[in-house]
Amino acid sequence: MTQRYRYEYGEDPSQWGELFLPDPPAGGMHRGVVVVIHGGYWRSQYGAELGEPLAKDLADHGMAAWNLEYRRAGNGGGWPGTFLDILAGIDKLAVLAEPHSLDLGKVVALGHSAGGHLAVWAAGRDRLGDLGLPDYSQVEDGNDGVRLTGVVSQSGVLNLAEAERLRLSNGAVANLLGGPPSEFPGRHRLADPMAALPLDIPVYAVHSKDDVDVPLSMSTTYVEASSSGPTPAELVMVPGDHFALIDVTSEAYLRCRDLIQELLR
Repeated sequence: MTQRYRYEYGEDPSQWGELFLPDPPAGGMHRGVVVVIHGGYWRSQYGAELGEPLAKDLADHGMAAWNLEYRRAGNGGGWPGTFLDILAGIDKLAVLAEPHSLDLGKVVALGHSAGGHLAVWAAGRDRLGDLGLPDYSQVEDGNDGVRLTGVVSQSGVLNLAEAERLRLSNGAVANLLGGPPSEFPGRHRLADPMAALPLDIPVYAVHSKDDVDVPLSMSTTYVEASSSGPTPAELVMVPGDHFALIDVTSEAYLRCRDLIQELLR
């Protein structure tokens, strides 16, 4: 039977996550955790309720899931708040590991749309220093941060420069980062998952064939750019529209769940 536990990782009303846990397996340890990061083009009107059905489904299928809320543009997020929250929210798992018997040897992120951007961006956290970004890890209780070991991006906005050029969702990228790249070139570069390539962990760029909200180029250009790295990203096409990926009854979502299980093995 799935259990649910809510925890805060900061003082803001949006700095929280909900841990969904199945009955522990033989041996008592949950083998890995899935961090669910919702989308909504980083805007405050969309929240963790989008990720809740996915986290519950994952737990119903034997996987520990951490449904992460974070500050978005319009409620204290944007640059750098949204990015700080994603890393701090993932790092909170280090505090929860012992009381909930979580094995953090495998921590996989599942991110939809803008959440896919944040998941893949977080996977490059070890390269942020190389990019000139200050230390974004909000370390708690002496832990040195939790690293992702794989990502399943669901129609993720993985090429931020191209998304800004296309003015996706009425300029959502500039809204997130406080202005256009002509005004904040550093922010736009450091917030772009493309800038952290190459990664050394597997990334599945899953994209819906009939997606009209996030163009396929957001995934294909990222996968192409990753091809010369040690662990190239893999493009996975699935049927349906943008929201089929977060419909837990759809073929598109079931493919994502299979990929998560593969990454946790």
